[in-house]
Amino acid sequence: MVLNYKAILKLSGIIIVLIACLMIPSLFVAFLYGETEVMKSFMSTIVPMLFVGGFITTYVKAQFDHLKVRDGFIIVALCWTLSSVLGAFPFVISGYIPDFIDAFFETVSGFTTTGSSILTDIEVLPKGLLFWRSFTHWIGGMGIIVFAIALLPTLGISGQRVAKAETTGPTFGKLTSKTAESAKILYLIYVGMTLLQVLLLILGGMNVFDALINTFGSVGTGGFSIYNNSIAHYDNLYFEIIISIFMFLAGTNFSLYYYALRGHWRDFFYDSEIRCYFIIISSAIALITLNLWTSSIYASLGESLRFSVFQSASIMTTTGFASADFDLWPTFSKMILFFLMFIGGCSSSTAGGIKVIRILMLFKLLKRGISVRLHPRAVVSIKLNHKPVSTDTISSVVCFAFLYFGIFFGSTLLLSLEGFDLITTASAAASCLGNIGPGFNLVGPVLNYSLFSDLSTFMLAILMLVGRLELFTIILLFTRHFWNPDK
Repeated sequence: MVLNYKAILKLSGIIIVLIACLMIPSLFVAFLYGETEVMKSFMSTIVPMLFVGGFITTYVKAQFDHLKVRDGFIIVALCWTLSSVLGAFPFVISGYIPDFIDAFFETVSGFTTTGSSILTDIEVLPKGLLFWRSFTHWIGGMGIIVFAIALLPTLGISGQRVAKAETTGPTFGKLTSKTAESAKILYLIYVGMTLLQVLLLILGGMNVFDALINTFGSVGTGGFSIYNNSIAHYDNLYFEIIISIFMFLAGTNFSLYYYALRGHWRDFFYDSEIRCYFIIISSAIALITLNLWTSSIYASLGESLRFSVFQSASIMTTTGFASADFDLWPTFSKMILFFLMFIGGCSSSTAGGIKVIRILMLFKLLKRGISVRLHPRAVVSIKLNHKPVSTDTISSVVCFAFLYFGIFFGSTLLLSLEGFDLITTASAAASCLGNIGPGFNLVGPVLNYSLFSDLSTFMLAILMLVGRLELFTIILLFTRHFWNPDK
């Protein structure tokens, strides 16, 4: 099967134009704050991108009637990589992140909603670059590609093949009969949630710029902050409550919001994944609160609960904001946070990680295995929301879990060549693969990833892309079977 190279090239051109247009708000912020050099760096990036992308889009003639799944994988991988490469140029041209590998890492971290940073002092960055850095979270939160396919039908392009390669979760479902309509509905919910959080933060006394930045990080589950000590800078309970709520909401399956808005509240509250999501995060909060309180880390039970709620929500939703230096917490609490790194949020959410639905299915598979051992003749099916799950879906979930932990152990082994301690190395790998942000020890919440060599920094950036694109999208590109036209 021959790839549709012209369609791939044309769609890449569309994405280049789209990213250039999405840089314009950051250019406007730089203009508002009188940051001339930053404005020049954005103009030096936007103009060539519009020219090249516009040329490709205008003059490359392509047929989109026969896009295959392989074409979708190529388009998604290429566009995320292109976006990260092009998005790094304002940092390099402005001179604030002169090393391109570091700038690429920072931009990948933004688009993949990871929140890991190589910056040792975030607060020295101009407002325009801070805005772009965090805006990449918002863009990447629902996926550059999902955003694009909402617009593609106006060009006569079907986006279903692309969406299947980019969607986060074991299965792909549409809210309406048309993929583009589903994407538009999800983005309307996404925008509405964004505007609501910005309003609530402003009403609490936060300035507009900070409210936008923190909202991009919360709704996009990214975690980039404009302060070196993250949300702890504000030391404000109201802000922590609002951000915690929206991190939790952003980690929920966005399709359920659509059903709830249509009046199907039962689908929301009785969904197996959302109930499991709530049980896991509630259990983590309770255990960490008790551990912090009994260990006398904080003066009161209320204070222990305050920081436990925020950090549990932040880590499980793979946001990565910090309201406290949790690296100073007892080992028991840190271990719970470490486990939450792997679980992540719900399917079809902006969060990373393995996803709750896969964890739930793996536990159901384990339960069935035990039941069959006790009752060899019993026929036990795995069900979600009272519906049987197909063997193909179960197989894909098991394959995903094995591949996820295989990549984690392999990347941890490669990072160990740097010579850092096991906790730093393992948590850095887990954090980047799960799109979380901070880890423990030398990559803890008050530190950064600048300690790694260029080679390891690049590997961690690729790890973030692999995790954001659900492993297979990137991994398949390195297999001979994928490129064999006869298969």
